[in-house]
Amino acid sequence: MNTCASTVTKGVKSVIGAIRDCIYPPFCLLCDTYCNSDDEVGICSDCLSQIHYIQNPLCNKCGKPFGHEFIYNHLCGDCLSNQRYFSRARAVGLYSGILRNAVHLLKYQLNHSLATPLGILMSCRMDNVVGEFPFQAVVPVPLHPKRLRERGFNQALSLARFVSRFHSIPLDRNNLVRTRWTHTQVGLSERKRKENVKGAFVVKKDKNFHNKHILLVDDVYTSGSTVDECAKVLLKDGGARTVQILTLARAA
Repeated sequence: MNTCASTVTKGVKSVIGAIRDCIYPPFCLLCDTYCNSDDEVGICSDCLSQIHYIQNPLCNKCGKPFGHEFIYNHLCGDCLSNQRYFSRARAVGLYSGILRNAVHLLKYQLNHSLATPLGILMSCRMDNVVGEFPFQAVVPVPLHPKRLRERGFNQALSLARFVSRFHSIPLDRNNLVRTRWTHTQVGLSERKRKENVKGAFVVKKDKNFHNKHILLVDDVYTSGSTVDECAKVLLKDGGARTVQILTLARAA
C-alpha cells in the first residue's frame, strides 16, 4: 500500500473509532474505568471477571446451581414437586454483585447503554449455558403497556434483540402479550408470584408459534413463575413444541 493510501486508511479508521467512541464511550459503564481492549464494549474485563457465572452441577430443569454439593446434574426439589411448562431454563450468572448492579442500572435507573454489553454477554455465552439449540423463534417476556410507558423500554426485548441477531434466530416481539396489569413480583412468596401472573399473558397469532421450538428471554429468573406462565401460554394456546428459557441472571 502506498503512503497516500495508508494515510487515508488510517484516517478512515480514526474517524470510525471516534464515531464508535461517541456511541460507545471507551469507559466501563459499571466502574467508569477505561476499557483497554476493542473487545470491551461497555463493560471492562475486570467487571466481567467479577460475574459469578453459573456452571455445572445444576438442576436439569430450572438451572438452579448446586455449588459443590453434587458432582452431576439432576432435578432440584422444587422441580421434583412442581410442574414446569418450560423444558429447560438457563442463566448466564448469579443475580448478585456486579451483575445485580448491572441489571438494576438497566432496569430501574434506565441506563439504556447497558443493554448493548449485557446483550452481547448473553449472546456470547448462550452456547455455554443452553448447549444445542434448534430454536425457530426468540420471544421476550412482554411488559404491560402501562409498565412500558412508565419505563420507556422493555429490557427483555433489548436483550432478546442481541440473542436473535447474534444467533440468526427470528425475533417475535409482538405475538406474546401481557394483557393484565400485575404488581411487581419483588417480595412476594412463590405462591403469590404464581397467582400474580396467572392469566396475564395471551398469544395473539398462534400460527406464529405452532410446532416451533421457542427460546423465551428475560433479564432475571427468580422463582420462575413469570417465565413458566409464559411457557404455559405458548404451549397450550400457541401450539409451540417446546419452550426453553434464557435469562441474563438467576437468583440463587
